[in-house]
Amino acid sequence: MRTEALLDRFLGALAPLDPLAVWAHGSLAGGDYQEGRSDLDLIAVLPGPVRPGTVWRVAVLHQRLRADPLAAKLHCSYLTPATVADFGHRHLTWAHQELMRRPVTPVTRRELHTFGRVLHGGAPGGLLPEVPDRELAEFVVSDQRDFWRPAVDRAHLWTRDVWVDMGPVTFARATVTLREGRLISKREALEELPGLGAPAEIVEDIRRRRYGGSAPVPSGEGWRVRRAELVRGWLGPAVDALVAAYA
Repeated sequence: MRTEALLDRFLGALAPLDPLAVWAHGSLAGGDYQEGRSDLDLIAVLPGPVRPGTVWRVAVLHQRLRADPLAAKLHCSYLTPATVADFGHRHLTWAHQELMRRPVTPVTRRELHTFGRVLHGGAPGGLLPEVPDRELAEFVVSDQRDFWRPAVDRAHLWTRDVWVDMGPVTFARATVTLREGRLISKREALEELPGLGAPAEIVEDIRRRRYGGSAPVPSGEGWRVRRAELVRGWLGPAVDALVAAYA
């Protein structure tokens, strides 16, 4: 697979920084990875503090991978033993083809402990603190309340495929996590959506775009506008009800 070739190149380029561990999470680790569609979500634990020289070397490393057609989907956060236990720490991260700093969320941490894929070094259990159930639930509720609910009110976002794909799926995954205390894949989330009241046309639209099928995917401005109305009309009240039940 092209994915494995890119991961090999990434690990080879990262080797001079002597990482203690490199892990995959998300679809790449959870068995729902779709090459060319899914992100490559990675965590690297470096041995020492992230100094300006380290930042420069990380930037150069990723820049040199840019020619690979999958490189735009490769995201990696860089932790150290001194910062790995700090849930609020904003770690150096390469994402969307640029450097930034952001926390490693409780959901990501729980994924790593549940089904993280070791690409190099030690397993997550030896370096990464466990996520308490309460902290995971609080994060999931706040993500739905503070990020997704305001996003529903921004109508222009929902004419784009990425928002239609992610909004309902993230809601379904959040619902199962809060209801049952477990994480599910995007494919499993699609199976949950009809029972959560999601419009059948939207579920099928996401399914065909992510997993393919014989029927053509609807297109055109009229469909995008109608699709946005369907998603927003269902998702806004659904998020409100979820937050009210678990906040």
